[in-house]
Amino acid sequence: MATRQVLAELATQWQGLGGAPLQIESVGGVDAAKRVRAGEAFDIVFLARDALDTLAADAHLRANSVVDLARSGVSVAVPAGAAQPDLRDAERVRQAVLAAPRVGYSTGPSGTALIALFERWGIRAALEGRLVQARAGVPVAALLAKGEVDLGFQQLSELINVPGIEIAGPLPAEIDITTVFSGAIGARSDQPAQAQRALAFMASAAADEAKLGQGMRPA
Repeated sequence: MATRQVLAELATQWQGLGGAPLQIESVGGVDAAKRVRAGEAFDIVFLARDALDTLAADAHLRANSVVDLARSGVSVAVPAGAAQPDLRDAERVRQAVLAAPRVGYSTGPSGTALIALFERWGIRAALEGRLVQARAGVPVAALLAKGEVDLGFQQLSELINVPGIEIAGPLPAEIDITTVFSGAIGARSDQPAQAQRALAFMASAAADEAKLGQGMRPA
């Protein structure tokens, strides 16, 4: 879901340049991987790099077709009007997490990395009953906007331009959580040449502006 907006923008640009039409379906990463494993035929699959590497190892993708597209970092947000936490260093972030009544995180790779961070800090048990995981396909921003959580962590691309929330800023460099999103050609694609050309465009410098505008960095 983190790539939903940028992929829609890149698909429009690609088609404007005369590329083959792209119909992109955005679902949670866990569901996307399950559908590929179940044998659904997709020309291109967009997921976090490690998820694509796993699918490729199991022959669900065309060999050597994985292309890195964008780097997406995690930011912190609060409901609109709420006090913003101090994010200057890891210890202040830790204190903000411990002070929050409810902490929201995602089902995707950023959420997994966040829970691993809490475990390294030794605060996982202290947060029992206060951690709220967004359902697959539901952005943490939606939980913040509805007042269901008080502090939310998710990739910046899923937080920007969402009404009802305020972005406090990115995680400090010492605890940065960045996901590399990539694309690959499905093993059952009957248009691999078209898919490869579309991926080449999305990985090119011509796609950089769209990525930056959606809170990501070129890979």
